[in-house]
This record gives sequence, structure tokens and C-alpha cells, in this order.
Amino acid sequence: MDAVVHRALAVLLLSLAATLVAADPPPSERSALLAFLTATPHERRLGWDSSTPACGWVGVTCDAGNTTVVQVRLPGVGLVGAIPPATLGRLPNLQVLSLRSNRILGGIPDDVLQLPALRLLFLQNNLLSGAIPTSISKLGALERLVLSHNNLSGSIPFALNNLTSLRALRLDGNRLSGSIPSISIRSLNAFNVSDNNLNGSIPESLSHFPADSFAGNLQLCGTPLPSCNPFFPSPSPAPGMSPGAEPGQVSSKKRKLSGAAIAGIVVAAVVVALLLLLAVVFCAVSRRRRGTREGPKGTPAATGVAARALPGSAEVTGMTSSSKDDTGASGSAAAAAVAAVGAGATEPSRLVFVGKGAGYSFDLEDLLRASAEVLGKGSVGTSYKAVLEEGTTVVVKRLKDVAVARREFDAHMDALGKVEHRNVLPVRAYYFSKDEKLLVCDYLPNGSLSAMLHGQSSHPNPTLNRITSSSTPLSRGITAMPLPIARVSGFFLRSGSRPRRVAPVT
Repeated sequence: MDAVVHRALAVLLLSLAATLVAADPPPSERSALLAFLTATPHERRLGWDSSTPACGWVGVTCDAGNTTVVQVRLPGVGLVGAIPPATLGRLPNLQVLSLRSNRILGGIPDDVLQLPALRLLFLQNNLLSGAIPTSISKLGALERLVLSHNNLSGSIPFALNNLTSLRALRLDGNRLSGSIPSISIRSLNAFNVSDNNLNGSIPESLSHFPADSFAGNLQLCGTPLPSCNPFFPSPSPAPGMSPGAEPGQVSSKKRKLSGAAIAGIVVAAVVVALLLLLAVVFCAVSRRRRGTREGPKGTPAATGVAARALPGSAEVTGMTSSSKDDTGASGSAAAAAVAAVGAGATEPSRLVFVGKGAGYSFDLEDLLRASAEVLGKGSVGTSYKAVLEEGTTVVVKRLKDVAVARREFDAHMDALGKVEHRNVLPVRAYYFSKDEKLLVCDYLPNGSLSAMLHGQSSHPNPTLNRITSSSTPLSRGITAMPLPIARVSGFFLRSGSRPRRVAPVT
């Protein structure tokens, strides 16, 4: 009886062993591997033979049951040429692909970038070229992406943020350009983009990596590299604060003031307040006496003074004071206008969004940290192309020699932001201070207005009559704009000796 049992167990074990030996990946995976090797020249003989099990081939690893291919590792075997499509992409359960240290050309096939189980991709030390495809974001299980020391160009795609399981990203030793996108992946603990042509500031989400991760990019700045220099001066410091001084330093200096100094400041403030009060009373009395002397004709004159208290208000809005107001009411209106102007002057300067500019999510500090290049200079200022950290590109127009009150400037910008016309580039935001006045517009990559007006024409200085008389986008943009809007922006075309206001097309 025991002999029979032993024979049965032996037969069962032999059958199981034969089953394991005979197990092999599906024919589709075997044919995909053979097609890859046949279409890719290689210097070393790999010994892949259709008569032997694929799981025993050099560089091929299967799962525990030898039912599917999970790894293809062929480093330094002399592969030459591009990765043929419809080969490695037909291994649906592939988890590791390593073709490093070969001479692979071209890009990564799309079908390889759609392998759902791929966790490790090593393609460093090859001759890959072109841009990093955005479809790489479809590799949701990817943990390590190493593309170092190739000839990749273009920008780093923001779509890398979709690789939420990524732990290592190495793109060093390529020819990548542009700014580094803000990559915020919690699991990322190895990052290197050194020896490229990147520029701009390093995003805060990547600033904790060492400086060696960013070395070799001459136009890159920000922590951990040296700080960036803004392309236009920072806003003027608040009254009483010296440039570069921190608020804490100012407060500490105030605490060091002696009692005599504080008393002197209080006395001086009281004297100044009394002088201002006397000046206001004197002006009010003089105006009342003048109104009394002029009688009924004095009312329009007083109203004109009230209108001049807010410079340009009548011209911009088209509103005039009523002649039925008495002298006292006109004086009150003038005082209220002066007080409103004073209150507007003390408001803190900030970036104000108008129209559809509310869709932007950056502020003045983001604009100051942005990388920029000069687009052109004109009679009213200089235009910059600014690329922000999150990748947004805008045009910043820095105005010069614009002397206008804050309220009038705000009114112009508010009206300008409401203009929506296909031939007019709208203003999205603006900044106003005593020393700086900035306009922020959308960036259009189709050239400048000057090139569109002049081009290769034999008339280098087209007149306003010739431009507006033709059916051009500029003429349609001009007719779409209210005339007073261009006054503050300072954009003029001349017809003869008389300037005409036109739409501020940047």
C-alpha cells in the first residue's frame, strides 16, 4: 500500500514540474520581444530563440508563475536606433524597462507611455532627442523616471505633477530650456535638472533640494541658488521706512527714541496741524468773500474750482457741476474732492485686476519674482514678457512720464478693462504708485503692432488717415474704443500735426 502511495506522489510531482517548465508568456508577448530585437540593431548577441522559453532569455524576467513578462533589462548591450513602436508597448504587465547606456535615438513611443503597470523607466546615457512628451503623465504607477544625459530639448512639462507616485526624477545633462514648473509631489525625494539651459526662478516647492540639483543653468536663480534680481524696481517703501529696512527694524528704532525726541515730534505735529487748519479756514473765507462780491455770476466760477479739485474728472467722465448749486455747496464739493484725492493717495499700492483679469491668481510679489525679457521700448515706456513661476506668461508695460492722479488713473483702467473686442488687446491688471505705473496684458506670440503696421512696406511711417480708412483690424479696434480711454495710457498716432487717440494695442 505504501509503495502505491509513493508512486502516486512521484507521478504528481513530475507532472507539476513539467507544467512549470512548460509555462511560458502568451505568444503575443514572445512575438513582441522578438519584433523589438529584430527591428533594433545590437552589437551583443542576446541568444533570444523562439524555440526556448522567453522567461529564460537574457534580460527578460517573468512573474513567479512564468505567465507574463514583468521586466526587460538590456543595459549596455549596444542597441542602436529608435525604439520600434508596437513592440515593447505590447507587454501589458511590464513593470521595469531599462535600456540605459545604449545608442537609442528619437523619442519614446506612445505605446510605451501607456503601460499601466510600469514603475521604473531607465533611459539615461542614450541619444534621445525632442521634447519630453506630455503623455508621460499617463504612467500613473511610475516611481522612477531617469532620462539623464540625452539630447532632450524644450520645456519640462507641467503634466509631471500627475505622476503622484513619483519618487525620483532625473533630467540632468540635456538641453532643456524655459522655466521649471512648480512640481508638488509629496513622495518626490530625488530631483536633478542640472546642466541644462533652464532660466527663471526656482519654484518654492523644489527649493529644499540641494544646489547641485540645479547647477549648470546660468540663468536659473532663487533658493538654493543666488536670489533673483527683479526686472523692474520694487514698489516704493512706505513713508517713514528706509529702503531695505524691515518693519521690525523700524519699530526697534522707534523704541530707542528718547522722551525729548518724542515730545519734539508731538509739538511739531501740533504746529503743522494748526497751520493746515488755518490754511483751510483762510481758503474757505477767501472763497466765500469772492462769491459774495461776484454775486450770481460767482456760482459758475466756484463750480469750476470744485471741478478742478479733481484733475481731469470732467474731461474723463463728461460730467459737469450744476450751475444751480450755491457757493457754500460748491465749496463743500471742492473740499470733499480734495479729501477724496488725499485719501486715495494714502491707499496702499497693490496689483489691481480689471475685467477678465480676475481669472489670474498671481499678485505683485509673484510678478516681481518672474523671469522676464524686453519685448520693446516706445515713447510711453518699455514692454516686458514675464513668465511667472506657475508657467503663466503676461506682458508688463512699464509707463514713463505719466503724471496723473490716482483716481483718474483708476477710472481709466476700470473703463479700459471693460473693453472686449477681438481687435483690442485688453488690460488685465495695473499697478499704481508715485514712482511706478504698470499695465499687465495677455501675451500674444504673433509679433508686434509695429511689425504689422510697417512690415516690408515702402511707407515706413503710415499716416493715421491711411490706417483708419482701410478695413484693417487696427481701424476696427480704434472704432471700438471710447476716445478718452487712451489719454492715460499715452498711445497716439499722428495725422499731420494733430495727435489722435487710439486703442492701447500693445
